Amino acid sequence: MPLQTQQNRHSSLAARLNARLLGRLLAIFLFLDLTLCLLAMGGMVLWAEDKGANIAQLAAEQGLPQTGADDWTLAGGYTVTPLERAPEGWDWSWAPLPDATREGLRTLTDLPSSVMHPFWASERGEARYVIELEGPEGPYAITLKVGGPLRLISMAIQIVLLCQLLALIASLFQNMGTIRRVLRPIQELASVASRLGGESEMSPEELQELAHRLGRIDPEHLDERIPVEGTQKELQHLAQAINAMLDRIDRSYRAQMRFVSDASHELRTPISVIQGYANLLGRWGKDDPDTLKESIDAIIQEADAMKELVEQLLFLARGDNDSLVVERETFDLTDVADQVLRDSRLIDHTHPISAHWEGPVYVHCDPGLIKQAVRVLMDNAIKYTPEGGSVRLSVDQEEGMARLSVTDEGVGIDAADIPRIFDRFFRADRSRTRSTGGSGLGLSIAKWIVDRHGGWIEVTSRPGAGTRMTMVLPAVSSKSQS
Repeated sequence: MPLQTQQNRHSSLAARLNARLLGRLLAIFLFLDLTLCLLAMGGMVLWAEDKGANIAQLAAEQGLPQTGADDWTLAGGYTVTPLERAPEGWDWSWAPLPDATREGLRTLTDLPSSVMHPFWASERGEARYVIELEGPEGPYAITLKVGGPLRLISMAIQIVLLCQLLALIASLFQNMGTIRRVLRPIQELASVASRLGGESEMSPEELQELAHRLGRIDPEHLDERIPVEGTQKELQHLAQAINAMLDRIDRSYRAQMRFVSDASHELRTPISVIQGYANLLGRWGKDDPDTLKESIDAIIQEADAMKELVEQLLFLARGDNDSLVVERETFDLTDVADQVLRDSRLIDHTHPISAHWEGPVYVHCDPGLIKQAVRVLMDNAIKYTPEGGSVRLSVDQEEGMARLSVTDEGVGIDAADIPRIFDRFFRADRSRTRSTGGSGLGLSIAKWIVDRHGGWIEVTSRPGAGTRMTMVLPAVSSKSQS
């Protein structure tokens, strides 16, 4: 993906997230403003009702004020005037109002001019809260001036709105910075993926910088690969998962390169031997029967070794690609052990080979692959046991697991080498590499086979005393044989 397209998509995503956050913040502010307005108006109404109830009670006890008292009542923020008509207004008798004014009708006049007019203006409208009642002397109206409280409420609301506007502007820039920091790992992941995918050409300097950066990464410094400081927890998990994936890819790549290098080294030796004998034949071996026979025997021997090595490499390659078919069936493991025992006795006459099993031990595995794994263990035991040393093959069942053991009296394995004996091309006894003819792949193949069948291989060894290797596989009952 082109870098410009990535940046455009990143900016678009950041803008959408910022707009959504601002929309939510604006909705919260509107809800709070509406709530504050309702509470303020409710408080103003309660104040006016309480004051109106006191005036109505006073009028009921002492009568309506005389005409000369209007100035005094006006100075107190209210007026009481007789009406020459029936009371008019809103009926709020259902509300929890004071008893003195419950049956009255109410109106609110000049509200817009009082509230919307700037609070610093010298001339403004005056809002009035009017309660019209039926009194002993006839209908009358109590008019309360509420412009002052309303202007105070309006001023407070305007200040709140100004603060909210400043908060929205500040939030706009703060959210944008936060979103960019949160999305930066994703953008870097996309950039690295694009580079690794080969969609964009990288200069030698960029390749060197990338290699240097990857070379500095280890499990203690994952942020060196994809920085995630200050990001959300979910993105940290994402970056860590991708870092772990890149680590596995790097290990697999290095193992693959090492495998190719070792395979090339192993193939180079027989090819060099064949080439040497072919040159020998070309110079003077055609006329010398002894040289001709020696060359032909050596070429055949090296060709057979190279063929075996290639077959082992193909087996491991198919196993790595998961293209090797495993055909499971239920069979007696002692039958496979007996076949390998007879084949080994037929081929090898320098080691006494014994066997022990008391009865059938059934497993549900691929018989061909299991037989191949047992042959690997037997071949290793024979190769690394001096002439006259015994080899023992045994099969038993313990705690629901089938155990096939091959015990020899060979050179043994150092404790430091045991964890590595299943690595490809690894030989514990390096001095016997050519004499034994081993390629270092047999145990890798055996371990792959056993692992694929849900088992494992146990190794017990002591230098100079011998080695016991045990294949452990899940056993099944004889009833399931059918």
